[in-house]
Amino acid sequence: MNTMTTTAPVTSAGGWFSRTEAWLDQKGKGAWIAAMVLGFVFFWPVGLALLMYMIWSKRMFSKPCSYRARTTMTNLRPTGNSAFDSYKADTLRRLEEEQENFEAFLERLREAKDKAEFDQFMDERAKSAKSDD
Repeated sequence: MNTMTTTAPVTSAGGWFSRTEAWLDQKGKGAWIAAMVLGFVFFWPVGLALLMYMIWSKRMFSKPCSYRARTTMTNLRPTGNSAFDSYKADTLRRLEEEQENFEAFLERLREAKDKAEFDQFMDERAKSAKSDD
């Protein structure tokens, strides 16, 4: 009776797929889009499958990975020096407040621009209505 043993490492069911997915995630949304386009160019069902997977996994419409999300783990790791850790926490808190204030400023700026454009549209519409009379 022969018993055959394998020395190949045991991988998950989607080993190559999982590695490819992780590599594309690491490179960002642009890599996913490039892979999809290349799939359409070389063999359209592959491109279509990638498009469907990106939509299904919400990779297509999700926000890109922000710098804050990528560096969260390194920011939370203590250095062992309490004075530096306190300084780092205070600085990060201050920077996050500044970012929130800046984002609120940009939102107010966009709203003001939208209102100005709408007012201009309404003025032009009123002028054209008066000239038609």
